[in-house]
Amino acid sequence: MSHRKPTPHPSGATPPPIPRDLVPRHVAIIMDGNGRWAKQRGLPRTKGHEAGESSLFDVVEGAIELGVKAISAYAFSTENWTRSPDEVRFLMGFNRDVIRRRRDEMNELGVRVRWAGRAPRLWRSVIKELQVAEELTRHNDVCTLTMCVNYGGRAELADAAKRIGQDVAAGRLKADKIDERTFARYLYVPELADADLIWRTSGEQRLSNFMLWQAAYSELVFTDVLWPDVDRRHLWAAVETYARRDRRYGGALPNPERPNPEQPGTE
Repeated sequence: MSHRKPTPHPSGATPPPIPRDLVPRHVAIIMDGNGRWAKQRGLPRTKGHEAGESSLFDVVEGAIELGVKAISAYAFSTENWTRSPDEVRFLMGFNRDVIRRRRDEMNELGVRVRWAGRAPRLWRSVIKELQVAEELTRHNDVCTLTMCVNYGGRAELADAAKRIGQDVAAGRLKADKIDERTFARYLYVPELADADLIWRTSGEQRLSNFMLWQAAYSELVFTDVLWPDVDRRHLWAAVETYARRDRRYGGALPNPERPNPEQPGTE
């Protein structure tokens, strides 16, 4: 199946010439700064979330241009339920509508959409739209966009441990056979590779409970730009920073082949 190419950036900017083996396969993004962006402009926080939609999809197009194979976007965390009821309601509806609005566009680009997160508490209408998008795009292989909705790194590990315990109790799994490879098969999207790059915007420098398992050997890059002001050029700059890093994976000497200790069945 042929897919359309990304729309060129309005500025005419093109991706930097980064050697293919130095381009991260999986970039996990903490899209931070929507609320501050809105506050600076005297607007309600919801306007910041609305403005951030175009940033995400411009970044996805920029990732495709650069050759990144997977993007994971932290859209709603398990901790976000503590926000005001009005903001939570807005975010639920907004995530649902964004997925519905953008699924055909993602399909045209050859993007496979996945969902990582917990079903309990999440609006059924949000889950339905995520499932429709997953089914529509399941054969695409240009890039995978994992929408992390009602997601938390600790929740993912706890849910994996619970499912492992259930399988051990049912006799489907032997406890003494559990290792890291086995555990990884119980994550929300087990075929998703470890994150080569965790990229956070807005200047904050923490993981905020995002992809704790997948971030074990990630490079961390922080950008001092609020998410609604981000476009693909900021992603390219973050990847340039990543490409200059020496990834050793706990070893003492640089490895010229830059291996990726990833989970089984990765893309």
